[in-house]
Amino acid sequence: MSERNTGLRAMKKRQTRQNISHHATRLFLERGFDKVTIADVAAAAQVAKMTVTNYFPRKEDLALDLREVFVELPAELVRGRGQGESALEALRRGFLDAVERRDAVLGFSGPPFARMITGSPALAARLREFHEDREHALAAVLAEETGAAADDLVPRLAAVQLVGVYRVLFDEALRRTIDGQGHDEVAAALEPAGRAAFDLLAPVLGDYARRG
Repeated sequence: MSERNTGLRAMKKRQTRQNISHHATRLFLERGFDKVTIADVAAAAQVAKMTVTNYFPRKEDLALDLREVFVELPAELVRGRGQGESALEALRRGFLDAVERRDAVLGFSGPPFARMITGSPALAARLREFHEDREHALAAVLAEETGAAADDLVPRLAAVQLVGVYRVLFDEALRRTIDGQGHDEVAAALEPAGRAAFDLLAPVLGDYARRG
């Protein structure tokens, strides 16, 4: 009975979070991010204002609700890389797989959402924090995987360059989306650009953190 209750509570929390996120996104797209308040979201979702802030402490996270996946993706790819695979090879593989899936984490979105992100200084600033958090997360995994000393700058330097590919091409995906390109057109541009970018880093980082 206790396990069942725990499962029901978890499901209820997921449903509440999804409900809040759904109504927030709708309001942001209709009115613009900066013109919508937390109180507006709470009223639309029919929950208390405190409930909204419990699930989303920052208003920006209502619009960018994939933070955890976004930040952890490169680190998880490196942590789960195969035998004989380097960090760069794992990240290249993950990037190309995500392009094939038209993954939102790479910037695949509709024009209204892309314009909302690029048109709001608050969202743009929050997105920069996501990119920085992603660099730190990858650097920590690289340090752990290579046994680097605490004061070794190499993992951080490598992370900045490797995640930089994702960062630049995320911006490119948004730009092309705003210009009216569909997912297939964006993917057709990102796939060769990603290959070229990782190839550019390969002479220096191609063997870095190779497993086994």
